[in-house]
Amino acid sequence: MNQSLVGRSAPAHHHCCLELVATWLLLTGAASAGDLFVNNATGDDVRNGRSLESKGAAGGPVRTIAQALRLARAGDRIVLAKTEEPYRESLTLQASKHSGIAGTSFEIVGNGATLDGTRPVRPNAWQHVEADLYRFPPSAKSFHVLYLDGKPAARKMSPKPGQLPELQELEYCLLQGHIYFRAARGKLPSEHNLSHTVLPVGITLYEVRDVVIHDLTVQGFQLDGINAHDGVFGAQLTGLVCRGNGRSGISVGGASRVRIDHCLVGNNGSAQVRTEGASITHLISNDLIDDGVVPPLLRRGGRVHIQKDPPADPDKP
Repeated sequence: MNQSLVGRSAPAHHHCCLELVATWLLLTGAASAGDLFVNNATGDDVRNGRSLESKGAAGGPVRTIAQALRLARAGDRIVLAKTEEPYRESLTLQASKHSGIAGTSFEIVGNGATLDGTRPVRPNAWQHVEADLYRFPPSAKSFHVLYLDGKPAARKMSPKPGQLPELQELEYCLLQGHIYFRAARGKLPSEHNLSHTVLPVGITLYEVRDVVIHDLTVQGFQLDGINAHDGVFGAQLTGLVCRGNGRSGISVGGASRVRIDHCLVGNNGSAQVRTEGASITHLISNDLIDDGVVPPLLRRGGRVHIQKDPPADPDKP
């Protein structure tokens, strides 16, 4: 605010206009906010997403979260159905369209669903090294997690360059741009259910306000499960499971202000939670797994407040 205006009241004839504008914003905000339903088993992206069950030619859930975000308006709530199949998408929430309004947050309600960024390893991608040891070169060389039967496989620290990794059966490590894996004795890697992190980020938040994401598993992304990139204020991540992502489960950067509340974060490649820039992160009653391989919290900048009870205002240090 211009310093010359500090402490001054608006002219009397402006008060009535300001009250009318505020009332109009409240009314139009309340009218526009609503629920969007997503079901990747029974939904269809040609529908409007505004009803839980199919109704008529257009009513009913959409199939993808991305389509729900395209249809969404400020203050909406996106409600996911938990099905047997994960949602295999990489999402971005950006600007006012995906922000809260008039005291109503923009929400993604996971209902225990899973957002998954993995893809199967092609059988012909594996190269034999020795005995039961194999390797393959993923397309991106920096951060990766190998999955076995839909869960992060057991990971070992990388050896020094020039040395072969000492892996037990069904263990893997990263070495010089390759994923090394020791198959079960007498088996080929293609005889195991193996997948790896491919999609870049589960959910990117950029210049959004008052966003709430809860009750969702975010796993298998090549960089981060959730990345509050910059300009994110009043974001709340509650009851999430962020696991098996190549770099971190949750990353908070730029000038973002994020509250992470009662989340389970583990088995990520470089850190469970990482912060950078001028961000402020509140960690409240989370379980950040210390697996002896990567740190529970990696600070590249920003401020972190760890506490049991939420602050009165999460945007304040």
